[in-house]
Amino acid sequence: MTSESLQPQGTPARRTVVAAVGAAGLAVALTACGSDDKSSSGSSTTQNGSDASSGGGGAAAGSGGTVLAKTADIPEGGGKVFGGQGVVVTQPTKGEFKAFSSKCTHQGCAVNEIAGGVIKCPCHHSEFSAADGSVKKGPATQPLPAKSISVSGDEIKLA
Repeated sequence: MTSESLQPQGTPARRTVVAAVGAAGLAVALTACGSDDKSSSGSSTTQNGSDASSGGGGAAAGSGGTVLAKTADIPEGGGKVFGGQGVVVTQPTKGEFKAFSSKCTHQGCAVNEIAGGVIKCPCHHSEFSAADGSVKKGPATQPLPAKSISVSGDEIKLA
C-alpha cells in the first residue's frame, strides 16, 4: 500500500498544503519588508514623515500641490525630511528654501538628518549639500535630485 492510496480523492496532499502556506508566508514577509522611506530616527532639526502638528501633509486648498510645512518649521542651516512624500526641504540661508529627493543616491536609504548645511544618510554615512544636493562625502557619487516646491506666504508646497 502506498501513501497515495491512503489519500482521499479531492483532498490536496500534505506537501501541497505546506507549500501553499509557505508561499503565502513568504509573500507577506516580502510585502512587510518593502521600502516606505520612513525612518524612526531623527534629530532636533529633522522630522520624518508627514507632520500633522505643523499642518503639513494635507492637500492645499485651491492652488494645487501638497502643503509640506510652514516656513517657520524649517530651521535655517537645517531642514526637515518628509518621508511620506519622499522629499527633504532645507533652508540653506535665511528665506531660501530648497527641496531634494529624500532617497540617498548610493543605495536608496532615506536620509534622516539635516544639520550644519549637510543632509545625512544613516546607512553608509553619505552627506549632501543642503544648498544644492551635491555630494559632500561618499560613498554616494550622484547628487540628490532636486524636487519642485513653491513658497507662498508662510506655506511650503510640493509642486
